[in-house]
Order: sequence, then structure tokens, then C-alpha cells
Amino acid sequence: MLVIRNLTKQFYQRNEEITVVDNLSLTVKKGQVFGLIGPNGAGKTTTVKLVAGLLFPGKGKISIGGFPAGTLEAKRKIGFMNENPQFYYHLKAREVMEFVADLFEIEKTVATKKIDVLLKEVGLKDAKELAVRKFSKGMHQRLAFAVAQINNPELLILDEPLDGLDPLGRLDFKQMILKLKKSGATIFFSSHILSDVEEICDEVAILHKGKIIAQGSPKDLVKSSKQSLEELFVRSIRNA
Repeated sequence: MLVIRNLTKQFYQRNEEITVVDNLSLTVKKGQVFGLIGPNGAGKTTTVKLVAGLLFPGKGKISIGGFPAGTLEAKRKIGFMNENPQFYYHLKAREVMEFVADLFEIEKTVATKKIDVLLKEVGLKDAKELAVRKFSKGMHQRLAFAVAQINNPELLILDEPLDGLDPLGRLDFKQMILKLKKSGATIFFSSHILSDVEEICDEVAILHKGKIIAQGSPKDLVKSSKQSLEELFVRSIRNA
């Protein structure tokens, strides 16, 4: 579903070229939950935005369902949830959803039913007529997760989806992610909450300074290293 080959991204800061993603390659199979983990500044968000088509690589290629990332064909296959979702604050939750559904040219009667289902699933059924400016951070996260699913994406791309959620919210999100997996969706997300990653991911990759330094299923990584995922993560980063 997602193939990344030799991906490199550089930025210029004070006349200095900084490599944020360094010759990164990975494959996410259809139906997988794939977690990209790493410390702050590792390049996780940049990688996610490159996959979503919000940034363009300096080198390398990304394909989504056989189409280059950033193309209209690829964008129709994805749903994207930003780390810090922003909405038109004067709109109600329902209106935000209707706006995005219209962008995807979803027929209105179909969109109305889909919006009701999604808002109920993310726990915002009773807040659908509430202006977004009155939402808490957790409610923003829930709305963003609903928005990302409006087009029934084959690949769901989530940037730190569990960040800022209380324990109940994290549990809800993990259950929703696993439900999407059962329906056949592929999920690619970044996180630094290792316990959650270990619980729901089929495969993880540890990213440090733009490079993958370890990759595999959480179970296999823990078994081969004879350490917890957290211990492996810390050791890998310190020894890199």
C-alpha cells in the first residue's frame, strides 16, 4: 500500500543545509498498522507530511497504492490527521465534516449519513452542533480523526494521534484504529508513546536523525533483543 524508497528531505536554516530525512526506505503492506517511532526531532512529522503530499522530497520516491504521493490519485486513497489539527473555529463540528466531504465531492445524502456515523464513533455525537472554538484539545483530536475518515481512505496517515489524549481517549483511539484495520484499512502513524505502539502495531520502525535504526514487529524486536520495546528504543538511540 505504501512504498518509500531512498527518501531524503533537506531544509535550509541560516544558510545551512540540514538533512531531516536521510535515505529512508520502508514498505507498509495492505492492512497493516505501521508505527514510526523516534525522539523529538527524529524526522517523524516530516516523513508523515512527505507521505501525505504536504511536502516534496529532495530525493527518492513515495508511492501509495501504486500512485506517486502528492498526485490526485494518491490523495483520493488517503486520509490524513495532523499532529495539531486546525479548523475554521466559527464552524460547528458537523459543518467541518460537511466542508471536507464537499471537497471530496461526496454526494450530500451519503455524506450526511457518513458524518453521523463517524461523529458517533469518535464520541462527538452530542457535540456535532457545537462550534469548534469551544472544543477541548481532546475533542479537536477526535474531530480530526473523524475528518480523516470521511472519504473511506485505504491508507490512514496519522501524526502523533495519541498525543494529548487522556487515558480514556487513548483507549478509544486504539480501539478505533484496530477496528479500521479489521475493515481492511492500512494505518501509518508516528508516535513516541511506546506502550501504545507495542499494543496495536504489526510493525514498527525506530527513526533517529532521519534514519531507520531498527525495524520489525514489536514482538520480534522484544524477543530478539531480550528487552522491552522501551529499553530497546533507548539503547538504539544512545548507540546510534
